[in-house]
Amino acid sequence: MIGYTTIGSKNLDNAVSFYDALLTLVGGKRVMEMDRIKFYGTETGGAMLAVCTPHNNEEQSCGNGQQVAIPGGSIEGAQALYSKAIELGATDAGEPGQRFDFFYGSYVYDLDGNKLCFFHMT
Repeated sequence: MIGYTTIGSKNLDNAVSFYDALLTLVGGKRVMEMDRIKFYGTETGGAMLAVCTPHNNEEQSCGNGQQVAIPGGSIEGAQALYSKAIELGATDAGEPGQRFDFFYGSYVYDLDGNKLCFFHMT
């Protein structure tokens, strides 16, 4: 249902380093890129996460209530994504744990303050 989601960055080089290292844990890689935007996915034509500098050249900002959720594939995978993100400089927004009977998740803010969730449906 989702083609791609775009999040903004104040420093695209830092964001690219962060997402290059983080998304390899779930088989993600850059599948398409231009000067101001990089698309990550597991295959061309599948759902993607794009990181970009704002088109209007104004300051990047994060939306209150916005979040990108990335499946870990398992509880261990969700934990590994959280740990890697923290290692890469992300800020904790909720340590890994069982949130509901059916949902295991954790939360971080990336280097630009975009909120990410790493989860597994249990």
